[in-house]
Amino acid sequence: MAEFDIELASARIAEQAERAGADVSARLARSGPVVGTASSGTIEVQVAPGGLLTGVTIHRSALRHGSAVLTDQIFELAQRATRRAGDRMYHALSSVVDAEQLKTLGYEPIPDDDPDAETTTYGR
Repeated sequence: MAEFDIELASARIAEQAERAGADVSARLARSGPVVGTASSGTIEVQVAPGGLLTGVTIHRSALRHGSAVLTDQIFELAQRATRRAGDRMYHALSSVVDAEQLKTLGYEPIPDDDPDAETTTYGR
């Protein structure tokens, strides 16, 4: 039975992880901030990948519908923006990170015919 050098294997894995981390950092530096946005015309939301809400703009005319409607609209737009941020992150990293790993993290491409697909492409 062949011997297994755990220290050598660990060093190789650490080196691969460091290289992948550097590749990801370089790719994100070139692409700029990865965010998702969605707008209804009177409300605009911005989220980071994963869905962290980073900005909300509410125009005065949106307030006349009441808080329940406003809440529902913000929630729906945040979901759409989260999908878009995941799509952008997927495309920004797909050349350096395995597609299955990206999907596991929640970053998936949005098909072009999907209503949440943006009209402009990002990193494609």
